[in-house]
Amino acid sequence: MRFQFRGTRGSLSAPGAYTVKYGGNTTCIEVRSDADDLIILDAGTGIRELGIELAQNMPVKCHLFVSHTHWDHIQGVPFFIPLFVPGNELTIYGPPDPLTMTGIEAVLAKQMEYPHFPVRVAELQARINYETLSDGQTVDLGFATVSTILMNHPAMDFGCKVTCDGKTLFFTGDHEPFYNIYKPGDDDFDDYEKIVRERNQGIVEFIRGVDIFIADSQYTEEEFRIKQGWGHSTFERTLALAKEAGVGKVYLTHHETTRTDAQIDQIFARLQEEWKDSGVDFDMAREGVIIQV
Repeated sequence: MRFQFRGTRGSLSAPGAYTVKYGGNTTCIEVRSDADDLIILDAGTGIRELGIELAQNMPVKCHLFVSHTHWDHIQGVPFFIPLFVPGNELTIYGPPDPLTMTGIEAVLAKQMEYPHFPVRVAELQARINYETLSDGQTVDLGFATVSTILMNHPAMDFGCKVTCDGKTLFFTGDHEPFYNIYKPGDDDFDDYEKIVRERNQGIVEFIRGVDIFIADSQYTEEEFRIKQGWGHSTFERTLALAKEAGVGKVYLTHHETTRTDAQIDQIFARLQEEWKDSGVDFDMAREGVIIQV
């Protein structure tokens, strides 16, 4: 199994001279089996360039797993060229809309309705299949399995564990560690604290020993103090989770929109010094980099 970061930016794309090294496209990860079968994790702006490359060797057959439907994780869908070409086949998996209780197909169709986009889903020429996911589900693709776990984000967000060719890769989507919304002494504090511990431990057990851990690490601890509840983790909390779960290699991603390459380099250098004796192997996710697992 191998994978390539097609987009590593969080919240909003950030093209420009200061984001060349780590990338300005929003989240998209290309995963390939040894036989070249294709899984795509999230469809941020990074999926556009992937689609251009795929169009050079059609027909295309692939499986797209959408962690959640915030704009930065789906905004590349209308610009994914294989969707417009007859003979291609795409299966899209993702969470339902918990407000309307509609499936992933209805959620994605909204962004291509008039007046937001000139081409509607009904006009796409590829064969598109949809599967709405649930917590704890395992999808068998034949060449790989993809298992889900509900993460903590202001949207229904599924982390995805890909098992392929004897290797495992886990992608969090967007995630903030579960925390107690009550204060000590409040009537519901103890009960909620038990739930928080169980949910956090559930994630630890779900990812225990995975070969690759790709995690939302948008904030520093200082930034997190004023942004707790926004649905994103920190570099340090991600590394602590990785250490507890005994994962193989960690890639810190979903880089803050305003973060420059130089600033990411500075944070990485600091983390390398602070975590040098932790036993955790980690790196910053970089757009375009291909990793063989």
